Amino acid sequence: MDVKREWLETDYYKVLGVSSSASDKEITKAYRKLARKLHPDANPDDAKAEEQFKEVSAAYDVLGDGERRAQYDQVRHMGPMNFQTGPGGFTMEGDLADIFSAFMGGGRFDRGGAPFSGQSRPVRGHDLQAHLTLDFGEAVQGVTTDVTLSGATGQAGRSISVRIPAGVSDGQKIKLAGKGEPGVNGGPPGDLYVKVKVQAHPVFGRQGKNLTVSVPVSFAQAALGAEISVPTFEGDPVTLRLSPGSQPGQVLRVRGRGVKGRKGTGDLLVTVALEIPDVLNDEQRQALEAFAKTMEEQP
Repeated sequence: MDVKREWLETDYYKVLGVSSSASDKEITKAYRKLARKLHPDANPDDAKAEEQFKEVSAAYDVLGDGERRAQYDQVRHMGPMNFQTGPGGFTMEGDLADIFSAFMGGGRFDRGGAPFSGQSRPVRGHDLQAHLTLDFGEAVQGVTTDVTLSGATGQAGRSISVRIPAGVSDGQKIKLAGKGEPGVNGGPPGDLYVKVKVQAHPVFGRQGKNLTVSVPVSFAQAALGAEISVPTFEGDPVTLRLSPGSQPGQVLRVRGRGVKGRKGTGDLLVTVALEIPDVLNDEQRQALEAFAKTMEEQP
């Protein structure tokens, strides 16, 4: 455990202007706001702002990391400790973790020990992390699968079965409450954070809870109107009526054929893509040239 003596001297929550119960998102938001305000580029030749910027960065370096924040909270929970020189006293030399370890008989004070009292207190388990790659269908429909844990705890490398809800998106981080490291002395377990990578689909795309698909149509279909068959992710196609004069890039909506989630089901967004033939036979060319002559205005 990398404990710094500044942890006993500095209230990092106060530095960032947040409460000790602030969420990770609130801490990051507060840091970014202060960093923009105090950054040396925005305050040239301002020594005070530069010093405050360093303090804010040091605070976020600890509170912005889940494991270091937990360690910091545990150190602060122990309260102020006076290390003085003299008979029977100690100086503040060396790593504080070594000093605490000496008092604890070499044990880990961050996992449930209450120094000097001989008592134990409940300690929440560490949060764990995992990375998971899903194919497009698994992300849309949800899946139960195994993930391999990562992080700095002894749980790293272990596999655990998790249920991934339908509708997760690429880059999303899912919090699975209580799936982290077990607590100590009756403390609650930590949480498991799974970062998801979703592989692309050759036909369909995603816009939030809506699915997207591009359907090629001919010039005649777009100009005259037509009924077109549109694939859906479930497999059964639907028939759409293409209005006369439809334009490339026009989007048609098929309701209820998107991603099914807790907050309802999205739609299927169908984009009209004009397909131009690259080869014409003589009859087609003559017909098209005759049509072109009838056009009074050109685009």
